[in-house]
Amino acid sequence: MAKYTCKRLLQSLLTVLIVVTIVFLLLRLLPTDYYFTEEQLNKLTEAQKLEILQAAGLTDPIWKQLLSFYNDILHFDFGTSRRISSGIAVVDLIGSKFGLSMRLGCVALIFSLCLGVPVGLFQAYFKGKVFDGIGTAYTIFMNAVPSIVSYSLVMVFGARVLKLPTLYSVTKPVISAVMPVFCMSMGATAGYMLWTRRYVVDELNKDYIKLAKMTGMSQKTILIRHVLKNAFVPMAQYLPASFLSTVSGSLLAEKFFSVPGMGPLLADAIGRYDTPVVQTLVIIYASMGVLGVFLGDVLMTLIDPRIRITGKGDVG
Repeated sequence: MAKYTCKRLLQSLLTVLIVVTIVFLLLRLLPTDYYFTEEQLNKLTEAQKLEILQAAGLTDPIWKQLLSFYNDILHFDFGTSRRISSGIAVVDLIGSKFGLSMRLGCVALIFSLCLGVPVGLFQAYFKGKVFDGIGTAYTIFMNAVPSIVSYSLVMVFGARVLKLPTLYSVTKPVISAVMPVFCMSMGATAGYMLWTRRYVVDELNKDYIKLAKMTGMSQKTILIRHVLKNAFVPMAQYLPASFLSTVSGSLLAEKFFSVPGMGPLLADAIGRYDTPVVQTLVIIYASMGVLGVFLGDVLMTLIDPRIRITGKGDVG
């Protein structure tokens, strides 16, 4: 188990490194004019521009820039923002946004879990009936319709019917966070509904469930004592990834409702060519995604004694 965990951890770190390296190289392929603001382009001479680029190390060979970038990461030096908050350390800039994204993400995750799992369970219990049909229709809708459309519907309904604010406000954080949190949880809720229903239905069709019914055990007891426990095992693989992706904030939802979290920050940093901020955010998002997959694999081996690690280091 320890050998497998170490191997998967190294693979995860390598994946993050590859993603970050690709983003770094792509950013370096952009014309150097993007490094300057329009005002600087008009005022600075070519010699002055070259001097600034040399001071920033952007005229060095690409391999040298890459090694310097790796060294900065190892020393947790992510640089300073050049455009969004000039002169402010990237860590401080992102830190002020990360807390809000994490709070909203945690609430959205709790809501989606508390709603999605029970609804999926009831869908399986009432398979083929009206309730199951409504739940299935919702799942199909969430997977088929672009998020911007569903967010727009939520905004219209929330603003006109419930009289909720359409934009996030730091002076009214609770009431103005209702629609963003709901939108961030809609997709995850549909996912939990789908997976819960699928695994519960699969468990209900197994022989040990038929045997339990023959012994006179009630359907409710079978669901609670046996079905849920076994159905949770494959779902556990997706829980860490879902948690980390949700708490990191929804890029579209935060942008849509003007939430000052990490979502709009990434879009703004890309649009304004603030490379230190872009690189740091990519590291955060890539690390969260890869870490979620890694924790999911490890969690499955911990909660299910039937899962063992093979000699080749794979889960079997």
